[in-house]
Amino acid sequence: MPARPPAWTASLRPGYADLLELDWGVSIIDWAGERLVERPAGISRHEVRFVTSAGGVCAVKQLPLEAARREHRLLRLLEDAGGPAVAAVGLVERAGVDPGSELAALVVTRFAEQSFPYRHLLSGPGFGSHRGQLLDAVALLLVELHLLGFYWGDCSLSNVLYRYDADAIETIMVDAETTSAYPALSHGQRGQDIEIMVENVGGEMGDLAAASGIGLDAADLGMGEEIAVRYRALWTELAAEWIVPSGQEYRITERVHRLNELGFEVDEIEAAQHRERDHLHFRVRVGGRGFNSNRLRLLTGLQAGENQARQLLADLAYFTRRQGPAGAGQGPGMGRAVSAVRWRAEALEPVLARITPEHGGRDALQAYCDLLHHRYLVSAAAGRDVGTQAALESWLAQGRPGYRI
Repeated sequence: MPARPPAWTASLRPGYADLLELDWGVSIIDWAGERLVERPAGISRHEVRFVTSAGGVCAVKQLPLEAARREHRLLRLLEDAGGPAVAAVGLVERAGVDPGSELAALVVTRFAEQSFPYRHLLSGPGFGSHRGQLLDAVALLLVELHLLGFYWGDCSLSNVLYRYDADAIETIMVDAETTSAYPALSHGQRGQDIEIMVENVGGEMGDLAAASGIGLDAADLGMGEEIAVRYRALWTELAAEWIVPSGQEYRITERVHRLNELGFEVDEIEAAQHRERDHLHFRVRVGGRGFNSNRLRLLTGLQAGENQARQLLADLAYFTRRQGPAGAGQGPGMGRAVSAVRWRAEALEPVLARITPEHGGRDALQAYCDLLHHRYLVSAAAGRDVGTQAALESWLAQGRPGYRI
């Protein structure tokens, strides 16, 4: 008589109750049916399947009990802190199964749409024009996690999903099994996390070289060290104490504006005057990296990546300048709100309606950002502003060139 499937318990977020219809009593390796879908996935030490749900496509990872509980808890903490990680949807535990077995539990996360593993950035044996973007993106991801007090413990290119974000790449943490949360990280903890990243990335580059048929001497083994250099520079800019001579306090405002340009919200400014040396010590406490995306959402209701939002806000300003005054009798706030509504209705939506069936499943806002970059290039070549419509015709005629090419 065949063994009975184990009983199970599930904890799911609202909107995902239809996941209870899945056969949680058997290994996900044996799952079948129309709810299984394919999505780009990196290398994982555990089995992962993708399923459809009313709440969106979900990734289901099968792993030992304590590892699953830990990952689910840390992902929820990261989400609460506004961290750059996939969102935990649920935790399923199988009863009567060895807790150390891979079959003991499952973590369900929401798949980050339009994302892909790092190998999709390859251009021949290396990363081509995407290499610098990749270095910046991974360094920024580590900085964001460390600022929030999260020690990763296993940072690698494989444990990250990537998504195009205008002229940059957005990184999303997908593996939190080894992560720990603290009120703040020490210099030693951050250093150890960086050392692990350097070693992991070096190993991945060695594997990549072997798979590409090139010798180890030609492998990009220094990539991890370059990420570390960029990490340290960014950490200094965000977390260091600065000294401002008396009478030059405007530099504090400049520092805040610089951090906003990087996409970081500034939660607090700490300052202390040193009267004997006639200068001021100050430090800024940054929050999440969503300054531009928050502004765009409040103005237009659009949800976009941070760099996408920066470009879309610039296009809103471009549209407003070309339209002239918003109208008599309107205050500055009302004029801004009206301009945002008109920009979305008259500039953005008509273009999206035209390019959405054209862009082959790509993120529509990313395609619009590609168009904005093309408008800049053709305007610079012409020595004048050619306008969005002419740039759109040129962009379509040239095969919709974009940053990913």
